[in-house]
Amino acid sequence: MDDFVKSEIYPLETLDLDWTQLRKAVAPLQQEVKAQGLWAAHLGHELGGPGFGQVKLGLMNEIIGKVIFAPLVFGNAAPDSGNSEILAIAGTPDQKKRWLEPLLAGEMMSAFALTEPDNAGADPTRLSTTAVRDGDDWVINGRKWFISNASIADFFIAMVVTDPDAERHRRASQIIIPADTPGVHILRDIPTIEHDHIRPNWYGYHAEMVFENVRVPVDSVLGQPGDGFLIAQKRLGPGRIHHCMRWMGQARRAFDMMCERATYRYSHGSLLADKQTVRTWIADSAAEMQAAKLMTLHAAWMIDQHGVRAARKEIAYIKYYGAKVLHDVIDRAIQTHGSLGFSSDLPLESMYRAARGARIYDGPDEVHRDTVARLVLRDYTPPVDEIPTEHVPTRRAEAQRRFAELLETV
Repeated sequence: MDDFVKSEIYPLETLDLDWTQLRKAVAPLQQEVKAQGLWAAHLGHELGGPGFGQVKLGLMNEIIGKVIFAPLVFGNAAPDSGNSEILAIAGTPDQKKRWLEPLLAGEMMSAFALTEPDNAGADPTRLSTTAVRDGDDWVINGRKWFISNASIADFFIAMVVTDPDAERHRRASQIIIPADTPGVHILRDIPTIEHDHIRPNWYGYHAEMVFENVRVPVDSVLGQPGDGFLIAQKRLGPGRIHHCMRWMGQARRAFDMMCERATYRYSHGSLLADKQTVRTWIADSAAEMQAAKLMTLHAAWMIDQHGVRAARKEIAYIKYYGAKVLHDVIDRAIQTHGSLGFSSDLPLESMYRAARGARIYDGPDEVHRDTVARLVLRDYTPPVDEIPTEHVPTRRAEAQRRFAELLETV
């Protein structure tokens, strides 16, 4: 996989291809991946995937994450990978035949419409896009934004409110919406730190869109009405593992560039490799990447052994720690290259811009830190009379009572 990614996919990032040209370029590469039994590796045997499990898939994603087009070539690009998983979990036989099968075959693209401009994405219980039952249809109205790949999607899975009076985690449902349905309007692809120059219909952009009196049949809902949050949690857990391992691939690529630079760049009387500061950057980066990788693999192992819910704390660890490691390693690599690293003559500057989004994807760092703290604190209770468990005078008095006979003999 590593040789294939470097020799066949790396070159694509240097070319200015439009979406049609890119699809033509990756088509033969996708066939090679399928021939090697590596296509859609996030899926189990029952869906035509190899059923590798999260640990092996994590190691694979470390390789795939080195270049933006690799997930597309390997059939596990977000948001398609997550959408295929929830279609597999919650889809009816008819939904799977119409949407899942072509998605798995690479014949369709999809998008997941969750985030809204007027509501915090970290709190999806505040969604305002609605789906109202009207006879045999759902009528959908609302505005979404930062919807990845919306401009090139063949269909959307939209998170919408179907019962505004229900308990907060039962208000929403997930509904499949074909992209050509009347009332689906893509307003724009949003310029970002990562994508400051927008071109029409391009892979990896994030769109603002409106659903205006969009009608879809009632059987377009995934699972049962109100299951939206339950289904979303099944989608997000493994997806965060994949994100974090891909970040490790990006960090490794930046690390390799930094180390290579140190071997030949001469400054102030010696090579950069002989400078203590640069050696510190290399050592810290190597240790941090190893720590993040092992944390991610442990979270993957937890999912394989005990399921996504049991790994909530481990997933939250790596979401914010992995994002920090990614940023710091790329930042050091840029600093090592000086003006060359700041320029577009190396991929470091685009990697750096993309890395900033890692602290927001799948929820901001602050939410995941709070999750970790809450889960950790569940294992603790207040001490009796609020005297610390390790309070030395209290412990000494207890020890004196316990060993009174011994102390008296002495």
